[in-house]
Amino acid sequence: MAKKTLVISKKNNMIKIYHNNRCSKSRLGLAIVEASGKDFEIVPYLTNIPNHDELKQLLSLLNMNPIELVRKNEAIWKENFKGKELTEAEIIEAMVQNPKLIERPIVVNGNKAVIGRPPEIIKTIL
Repeated sequence: MAKKTLVISKKNNMIKIYHNNRCSKSRLGLAIVEASGKDFEIVPYLTNIPNHDELKQLLSLLNMNPIELVRKNEAIWKENFKGKELTEAEIIEAMVQNPKLIERPIVVNGNKAVIGRPPEIIKTIL
């Protein structure tokens, strides 16, 4: 059963930030979104994990292949997936099962999305 995405929002259908509070880049990204003064939603993706379809939609908005969204230096990736030939569906499933593998922060504004690395790139879609 798919988990519902918990959002902390000022208003629906606004900017979304897929956020991990333990990550300094994600915290910087959140500060940029907050400073914009625009309504936004926080998606704490480690506890409210995007499902397969949600990740495919994010990848489409980011114009990326699944492997480009993977944090390849995470121990989970190195120990279980590095060097294996995986299909795009298998890579997406790896991220669903291990959300720490998802690069962050991801900011979505309408039909545009960016990975906030460096965080300043977020300003280009606000």
